[in-house]
Amino acid sequence: MSESSASTAATVSGRKARRLRDYEWGAVVPFVAVHLMPLGALATGAHVRDFVVCAVLYVVRMFGVTGAYHRYFSHRTYKTSRWFQFVLAVLAQSSSQRGVLWWAAHHRDHHKYSDTPRDPHSPIQHGFWHAHVGWIYDHNSETNHARVRDLAKYPELVWLDKYWWVPPTVLGFAVWLLFGWSGLFIGFGLSTVLLWHGTFTINSLTHLIGKRRFETTDESRNHWLLALITLGEGWHNNHHYYQGSVRQGFYWWEIDVTYYVIRALAALGLVWDVRKPPARVYAEAERARGRKAFADLAAPTEGTGEPPRKAA
Repeated sequence: MSESSASTAATVSGRKARRLRDYEWGAVVPFVAVHLMPLGALATGAHVRDFVVCAVLYVVRMFGVTGAYHRYFSHRTYKTSRWFQFVLAVLAQSSSQRGVLWWAAHHRDHHKYSDTPRDPHSPIQHGFWHAHVGWIYDHNSETNHARVRDLAKYPELVWLDKYWWVPPTVLGFAVWLLFGWSGLFIGFGLSTVLLWHGTFTINSLTHLIGKRRFETTDESRNHWLLALITLGEGWHNNHHYYQGSVRQGFYWWEIDVTYYVIRALAALGLVWDVRKPPARVYAEAERARGRKAFADLAAPTEGTGEPPRKAA
């Protein structure tokens, strides 16, 4: 971050609501309503197929969040055609997390001001609940097109961003037509709630729990369980250290389902120029491992009173 950016971040807060009553509570009503949708199954009953639909919609739409909203629209870590870009946008917005331009603009702000007062959803600065969900209703529904000029040049994306509710509405209606009320309540409603909170853990928990491989200017961390829940987004410290990579699980044991799917799309010719971490990133990871090993070796043994061991 430049000195001017740091100075601005120090004086301008990314959080507008100072008290609970300052949030846009009227806008929260649909959010709460979707959370209540699964309760409708108490009246209609639920079938195995409803839970299968729930699982499928969770995984497919989570890829829309991770592979489209995040790794494509926010970071442009691979390239694709204009028509498939639109498909990715529709898929992402079926998750009901607002428009692709809105999502990308706020995410770019998160990286620019990460864990400073101007970060829109830093749990370090603004607390867990604001970072998890409160920030969405903190008077920020407008899209800052200046932050996404590379995307705003496409009229179809601008239209879709403005009418962001169309894809999730069409999806919900389609699920109802195909699977009835129980399908709507469980297949669509429950999967949407799980999808929302799965996504939100990256804003909140990955800056609070997990391990730090790289020394970054924020508190980003890697956590294997959050990576499983979000198809690879839990390798958050990796991502904050090097944002330009499609791959966020830098090693084979760091499961990154989103990366695997994008590789498959590349094999089909639907996407290309899939960017990976350069050698210097792995070199720094090895240096970081060496520093940690040396620190562990030099640390005194707890409870024994033994002096620090000398490194070989």
